[in-house]
Parts: sequence; structure tokens; C-alpha cells
Amino acid sequence: MPPVTVTSKLSNQELQALDAHWRAANYLAVGQIYLMANPLLTEPLRPEHVKPRLLGHWGTSPGLNLVHTHLNRVIKARDLDAICIWGPGHGGPAVLANSWLEGSYSETYPDVSRDAEGMGRLFKQFSFPGGVPSHVAPETPGSIHEGGELGYSLSHAYGAALDNPGLLVTCVIGDGEAETGPLAASWHSNKFLDPVHDGAVLPILHLNGYKIANPTVLSRLPEAELDELLRGYGHDPIHVTGDDPLTVHQLMAAAMDTVLDRIAAYQEAAREQGATERPSWPMIVLRTPKGWTGPAEVDGLPVEGTWRAHQVPLSEVRNNPRHLRQLEEWLRSYRPEELFDDAGRPRPHVLACVPDGERRIGANPHANGGLLLRDLPVPDLERFAVAVDKPGVTLHEPTRVLGDLLEQVMADTAGRRDFRIVGPDETASNRLQAVYGVTGKAWQAQTVPVDENLDAHGRVMEILSEHTCQGWLEGYLLTGRHGLFSCYEAFVHIVDSMVNQHIKWLRTTRTLPWRRPIASLNYLLTSHVWRQDHNGFSHQDPGFVDHVLNKAPEVVRVYLPPDTNTLLSVADHVLASKDYVNVVVAGKQPCFDWLSLDAARAHCARGAGIWEWAGTEDGRTEPDVVLACAGDVPTQEILAAAQLLRRHLPQLAVRIVNVVDLARLLPREEHPHGMPDPEYDALLTPDKPVIFAYHGYPWLIHRLAYRRTNHHHLHVRGYKEIGTTTTPFDMVVRNDLDRYRLVMDVIDRVPGLAVTAAPVRQLMEDTRLRHHAWIREHGTDLPEVADWTWEG
Repeated sequence: MPPVTVTSKLSNQELQALDAHWRAANYLAVGQIYLMANPLLTEPLRPEHVKPRLLGHWGTSPGLNLVHTHLNRVIKARDLDAICIWGPGHGGPAVLANSWLEGSYSETYPDVSRDAEGMGRLFKQFSFPGGVPSHVAPETPGSIHEGGELGYSLSHAYGAALDNPGLLVTCVIGDGEAETGPLAASWHSNKFLDPVHDGAVLPILHLNGYKIANPTVLSRLPEAELDELLRGYGHDPIHVTGDDPLTVHQLMAAAMDTVLDRIAAYQEAAREQGATERPSWPMIVLRTPKGWTGPAEVDGLPVEGTWRAHQVPLSEVRNNPRHLRQLEEWLRSYRPEELFDDAGRPRPHVLACVPDGERRIGANPHANGGLLLRDLPVPDLERFAVAVDKPGVTLHEPTRVLGDLLEQVMADTAGRRDFRIVGPDETASNRLQAVYGVTGKAWQAQTVPVDENLDAHGRVMEILSEHTCQGWLEGYLLTGRHGLFSCYEAFVHIVDSMVNQHIKWLRTTRTLPWRRPIASLNYLLTSHVWRQDHNGFSHQDPGFVDHVLNKAPEVVRVYLPPDTNTLLSVADHVLASKDYVNVVVAGKQPCFDWLSLDAARAHCARGAGIWEWAGTEDGRTEPDVVLACAGDVPTQEILAAAQLLRRHLPQLAVRIVNVVDLARLLPREEHPHGMPDPEYDALLTPDKPVIFAYHGYPWLIHRLAYRRTNHHHLHVRGYKEIGTTTTPFDMVVRNDLDRYRLVMDVIDRVPGLAVTAAPVRQLMEDTRLRHHAWIREHGTDLPEVADWTWEG
């Protein structure tokens, strides 16, 4: 491509229309922050017209209004299908203002009409009890990106563009946000963007110079150094700098025309001419003052162009006459009488740049992805299920079998391209490599002969940044597609805060009838705590489940399938579900097959149930003890303990309960999947000892079940933050989750066994001691453990 040249020029009529739209948006943004009455200033401003609590962020709003105004122009002129990701956290006043101007807000919320009455409602509701948040939120038409927490805008933008070849995704990146680690990593997304099958992302780095109280790093770099950084990331920047509105409008219009021409040329070269060279995608660096067009000074201190413009520049309007007068002068500086008629409707020239119908940013269906969502074709499980004639005889790697199913999903979506797998360099490590039979790993950078499975058009995405993986998938789901995030269990914690935001988004959208359901965010957590014996303590952490179960119960689901067929059944469910965050924890190492497909389906439908074939109740009215389990390794240890009890204490009535849906342990009043008390008591008894072997931190089970009748009889074994590089069985021994400890727990807690079964308890303790000596001499587990099978 030739060097960038900025030559286009607006006519005077176009310039005045764009400036009028921008001034109207600025007026509406200021009004939202300050006013609760007198929206058109039809009378002198009085203290009672001003909100008692002034909340919101002015500093970023003028720049966002400029971007929105100029996006309107090019969308209308070029008939573009476009959405925008608004990265600056609290840019709500600007985006709401533009949505109201274009009419999409009033169509979504008819009571906020596009007239004086509706303008009054728009103003009062902002950051007001019963109103709307100060940031871009699910309530905002046209948004797919929650404001507030920073760092994820660019990865969301790329996720939205994937497999959307006709879509332009503009992403405004605040210079504060640009300092975050997730944003810094997401610049590399352009190495994965396929110009043939994907849309385009246009980053606009908005350098207004300041955060809340400090200058921003990138705004203080010399332009040449900043250019080197951005070019190193693979972008070709165009700079738009200034503080004179009419000059900046001309520069911004020229820059937008230039970058869109170049994007179109790159796409045509790839799609029509077969070009394979990775484009140096254009971007815009926009430098305008923070709080542009706001008060230059307040109380003798500079405000415009400084950090003081970040939030509310005039903070004492109700009780300081100077501030009140200054606010009125500020509002009237936009000349609202030129922008709105006597009824408060935007005048025609203000709306001259606004596109029509679904081309409006606030009305684009890609920003309400459920409108575009198609059901995912999940194949019949019978094709992939493993045969289980008898429990505990055969072994399979559960995630490898799941990989075969996912390969078929990839094949069945090859034409429609609406399913992707993301993960941090772990697809093959997590045994899902069968998908490479259909599609490779997306890759636009350099390749060498030793590379495997790299594919310019691939739909598996790997980057060693969990943040970027999460952001890609969220953007993909929010625009109406499906996907799966595969990750090592210990390192999914890196996205704890991101999943928080997505859960909050989903919970809010459930209260908005106009937001259509989207495909669930599905996590597959494998390489889990009990089989990270080789990598050691740093790789051993099962706490993501605890984190997720703290969140909105109507949104979160956690599944711990104990074998291959239950994993298939769970996958069948979660891949077809909508509006949930599903966490599935499953091992990738060889695991005993316990249930046939039909039994697995029934068990998963129940979420928790008695495995009669494994217990020794033998028709007795009630058990002496309940052995419960959740997770694949805990299930094996519970069944091994049950087998030891059958051998050494055959008179004992033992019930085996397996839990696959962890929320079943909660009361029904606290989670939709929770069990009513009578059902819980029937399953786990109201008064018998319950020895519960759990995959993660044991106190989670206590928290879930603390209100149950028999909680004081509940004894939980799980991971106690004791780990190292050792043998697989030594991991469970170190955390007291092993079969021998579980037998000892039964003896300690079943009345009457402490004395009568003392020899058995001593045998269990001796075996644990023998284990310690054995592994230190041989480096492997005891033969009776390594070669254990279920005798049944």
C-alpha cells in the first residue's frame, strides 16, 4: 500500500451539519450529567433545575461524540454495516445522547421520546435512582461492551468481526484503557483477523491526555515513538490532532475516508485477487482536549484539557451562584435553539448525517446478537458415546471423546461459520485436537515448515493471553454466534474479573425484553488440580468454581461430569443453552467409564442421584452412611473407598451419591437448580453421616449446604491448598481425599464403628504410610492403586 495521504475535504454545508450534530450531542451529554428539569433552557437556569447529586463523566464525552458523528457520516455515505465498541469506561452520556439523536433510543424506550418531554426524561434518568448507569451498559441500544472496567474493548471488537465479513467494527480505545495489560495484548488480534471471512476492525486511540488524576502514558510519548509502537503492533496510524472544532471535523472526515478506502482495498485484494500478505491495518490516533468545549477554568483552576475535566467540572451548581451561571453559559454555548425546535425535536440539519433504519449504530442487529442467533447443530450423542456394559471396566480420555463431537460441530458449521473454539495454546494439550480434521488454527502471521495446523481461515483460536481469548469469545457471542473456551483449570482465574462483567451483562439483559438471548459462554476446564501432579503447585487451583458460584444464580451453572458419557451429555446441554455462563470441569487423562449414555443422560437430568449399583443398601430402609462425590477423581476415590468398605465392613449399608450439577446442593430458593429440602433429605438423609469427596475447596460444599437439616453431619474432603510435583495418587493423599482416608472418615463418624472397626482403620492408616515410603523409593504409586479396578 502507498503511504497514507489525507486529501478529502468537506463542503461547507457538510461541515456545518456535522458540527451541528456534534454540538447537539455535547449539549445532551452535559444535560444528562446536570439537569433534571428545564431541558431546553426555555427559562433562566435555577438551582432546582439541577440534580442534587451530580454523577457522570464529561471528560471523554466530546471525543466520543466526535467519533459517533463522523461514523454516522461514513455509514450513510457508504451504506456500511457498522457497530462501535466504546472503550472509555464512563462514556455513557455521549452514547446515550447519540442514540437519542438518531431515534433508536426512543424506539427502544418509547417514553423517552425524541422531543422536549423525552429529552427531560433522558436527562433526569441518567445516574438517577430508577434510571440508567453512567457508563455504556446493556440498557444502551447498540452496545455490546460494558463500560466501567477497562481493558477489553479491542478484543471484544475483534470477536465481533470474526466470521462477519460485511461488518465494520470501530473501537474507541481510551488512553487510560490503553495502559492495561489486556488491552496491550489485544493489539495482536490483527494477526488472527482473516480479511476473507472476517470483518474489519478500526481502532481509534483517543488520546485526551489524562485519567482521573494523572497523565496517560501514551499521550506523553512523542508522536514518532508512538508511531513506532503502533506500527510494531501491525497498524498504520493516521493522526487527527487539534482543538478547533471545524479544523478537527475536516481532519477527522479525511482520516475516516482514507482508512475505509484502505480497508476496502485490503479486503478486495484478499477476496477477489487472492492476496495472502497480512495487511497493515489502518487506525486513527485522535488527540483532542479532555473535556473539550467545557469550562476552561473553574474557581481559578484550569479544567478543559486537564484531569479536572474527567468527571463533573462544576460540582457546586446548586449552592454556588458562580457555578450555576457558568453551567448555563456552558450549555448555551452550544446554541440549543439552533439545534432543537420549539417542541424539542432535533432540527433536520442536525440529523443530516444520521443513517436510516438498521444502519444506525443504536439499531444494528449485530449489537443485539440474539436477533441473528441460529441454533447450534449438535450431533446425536450415540455417534460418540463409549460403550459401558459394566461400570468401571473400560477407560477413556473424556475430553478426547468430546473432541470428536466438537469436530462434527465444526464440520456442520463450516458453511455458516458461527462456531469457534478459543484457548491459550492448549487445544491439543486438552485433547481436543480432533477438530483439526475440519479446521486449523487461525493465523495470519509468518509460517515456517515445522508449523502444524495453522490456517489463515481457521476457526480455532489460540493466543497465550486468557484475557484476549475471553474477549474474543464474548464479542463473538454477543453478536449472535456460538463458542467454547478451553483452558487449564488453574489459569482460568486470569479472567475472573472479565467473567464477572459478562455475568452482570447477562443478568441485566434478562430484565430487558428487547435484548434477545445469546448463546451461553461455555468454559471447559481441564488439566485440572488432581492431574497437575507433574507441573506442580503453580498449576493446582480449583477455585474458579467458587468464584462463579458467588455470582447471579439465574445466570451461572457448574457441572462436574465424572466420566466420558456424562461429559458428552453435559456438553450437549451447554452448547445448546442460551444466556448462561456454564463451567464444565472434566479431566483429560484416562478415566473409568461408569455410566452408559442413557444412564448418563438420566443422571445429568437429575443433576445428582444415587448410584445403586455402587452401594450396599441392599433394600434396607436407610443407609448407615452416605458417600457423596463431585468430580472425576473424587468419584473414583469414593468408589474405591466403597469397595474397601464392602470388603472389610460388609455389614455396613453404604449409599453412593454422585453430584454432577453443583447448584443442586443449594436450596431451591437460592438457585433455580437447587433441591427443595425434602428432596435433599431423601437423597442425603436428614441425620446420617455424609462423607463428601469434592473436586475443589471443601468449604464451598459447606457454604452451599449450610442451611440443610443434616449439615452438622456433613464432612467434606477436597483440595486444601497442599500441592507439589508428585505422583497422581499422592496429590489426593496429601489433601486427605484418598480412599483410605475416606474409609477412616466412615469409621470415625458412623456410631459404633470406632471400636469394632479399629483394626480396619489401622490397616488404612498403615497403607497410607506404606504409600509414602513406596513413592519415595519407586517414584510411582502403589501397585494396588495404579492397577485398581472396580470389582462391583
